[in-house]
Amino acid sequence: MTDANIRGTTLPAFDRIAASNVEPTIRELLQRNRGEVATLESQPDPTFANTVLPLEQLSHRLSRTWSPISHLNGVLNSDELRASYNACLPLLSNYWTDLAQSEPLFRAYTTIAANESGKLDAAQRRVIERALEDFRLAGVGLPAERKARYKAVVQELATLAAKFEENVLDAMNAWTRHVTDEKELAGINPVIVEQARVRAAEKGVPGWLFALEQPTYVAVMTDGDSEALRRDFYEAWSTRASEVGPSAGKFDNTAVMDRILALRHEAAQLLDFPNYAAYALATRMAPSNQAVFDFLRKLVKVARPAAKREFEELEAFAGRKLNAWDVTYYAEKLQAKLFAITQEELRPYFPLPRVLEGLFSVAEKLFGVKITERKGVPLYHADARFFEILDAAGEVRAGFYLDACARAKKRAGAWMDDCVGRKDFGAEHTVPVAYLVCNFLPASPGKPALLTHDDVVTMFHEFGHGLHHMLTRVGYPSIAGINGVSWDAVELPSQFMENFAWQPEVLATMARHFETGEPLPAHQQAQLLGSRTFHAGLATVRQLEFALFDFRLHAEYDPARGARVTEILREVRDEVAVFALPTWNRLPHNFSHIFAGGYAAGYYSYKWAEVLSADAFAAFEEQGVFDQRVAQRFLDSILSQGGSKKALDAFVDFRGRPPDVNALLKQQGLIQ
Repeated sequence: MTDANIRGTTLPAFDRIAASNVEPTIRELLQRNRGEVATLESQPDPTFANTVLPLEQLSHRLSRTWSPISHLNGVLNSDELRASYNACLPLLSNYWTDLAQSEPLFRAYTTIAANESGKLDAAQRRVIERALEDFRLAGVGLPAERKARYKAVVQELATLAAKFEENVLDAMNAWTRHVTDEKELAGINPVIVEQARVRAAEKGVPGWLFALEQPTYVAVMTDGDSEALRRDFYEAWSTRASEVGPSAGKFDNTAVMDRILALRHEAAQLLDFPNYAAYALATRMAPSNQAVFDFLRKLVKVARPAAKREFEELEAFAGRKLNAWDVTYYAEKLQAKLFAITQEELRPYFPLPRVLEGLFSVAEKLFGVKITERKGVPLYHADARFFEILDAAGEVRAGFYLDACARAKKRAGAWMDDCVGRKDFGAEHTVPVAYLVCNFLPASPGKPALLTHDDVVTMFHEFGHGLHHMLTRVGYPSIAGINGVSWDAVELPSQFMENFAWQPEVLATMARHFETGEPLPAHQQAQLLGSRTFHAGLATVRQLEFALFDFRLHAEYDPARGARVTEILREVRDEVAVFALPTWNRLPHNFSHIFAGGYAAGYYSYKWAEVLSADAFAAFEEQGVFDQRVAQRFLDSILSQGGSKKALDAFVDFRGRPPDVNALLKQQGLIQ
């Protein structure tokens, strides 16, 4: 393959990325960057043009080089790439920390802020403001000894986060469930059953061999009639990377978690914060630890009684006490009874090509863009595809890779990541490029990938993140797209887009049978829409459990008492949960969002941003969900702004007032 570009932006040549070249490439680039940084540090008369812009360029160049490597490590993991990736983490950590702790650069930015404030536009001032914030939060003013210790802590944390994720992936890949009794297959999607048969044949064993890939786990827990099979899957999934379960001790994250929490607390204290939660809030919308706790407990007060009623109704429906591995199964059966519809029954009406067509149509109607697939672009896997976003004039505005289906050696979950950030100054102008990754059930012979409606909502969610990255109009990489956006507001565009997966006019064109092209029958569409708030209480308390657990871990850490992971989780479940989980459930050990992702002391962001998204979507409901004026205002005030405005200011620009928590509670049917 050859290099490809969109509007002058070179795309990654994935076919030429060899694991053996990763570390030498990164070492060479870091050395070049350090040399150029040293020159900038000695700049006698620093200005925005001669200091800030070159630093923006250096960071942009490094991010573009590292991004495809990091992406491949998540979607096409191998022992060789993993080793190279891990070898680079301390190098990158040291570079970024050295940059953020540079006293000459801090003085230069301070000088520029004082001397040029009146000449700079709002975005340029925000670049300076965010950079000064980052300098302070990296300990630029610390004594040398504390600076060095902070740097060592950050480096070790980067390595530990990677190890945490590796353990989860390895535990998932290590487990299989062999089935020889066909009765155990009852209720499970035939495509998954066939995959298990093929896997068994490849391994030379009779019957069926199931793996722990996410679509398989969800299908078994939702539709598998065999309680024994459900229990085995539940145990394998909920004990991943722990000291118990099928891989007990082999990929154990216990010590990794303890060390991560200790180091985070130490890093916060080195910077004179009382705990890591307070440190994390320094750049977020939430004003204090107490504000987060108050917010979460306000939601608990409303959602827990509803969840308790829902669970009591579920047990009454099942006619028995339910174990954790029964809940999803019987919930699906109850939903089928109440609404005459199940997720599996919906699959034929949501073929992936049609879902993408519907999703792209929504974006086109709202924001005046056109989305087309482009062939001939170097791809890293046969599953991946590449699309371009064109503006009203036909100019390429952005691009994205789509990798929609599950496979071995691919991290579970769904996410959006930055491939190329937008840059619009100097000689180089780059358009933003994103990665959109999901783990749907793959296509099968004669059939495209068929999605549940839950999958459709996930696809809309990740595309919302993608739009935030791709429709930015900010030209400075440090505040373009999702960069520089308060972490507790970053889910706003994604959760906002979820709403359109529930709109009748969207479903009318998107939900069509993959064989006949017939639309989803009107009565089934009505039942689907009616099911939107089904078990909203249970879903909410689950998220609140995760959020309170995460925030308490980081707000209450005490070196004398240690991490107290199990103890805090038990206390949170006593406060929030409405049914007991097995004592061997090990949620924390595979809770990648907070131990390996960006959500440490930030899982509350999902609920915080849900308030923003529900309130934002209410503006569309008031005028019509495809009202062009409202959509343009949302684009101008939020999507295009990136981190160039504070999140609350951007929201108030759009809505005309601060967010209202009741918008979320009403949307979920928890209050009238």
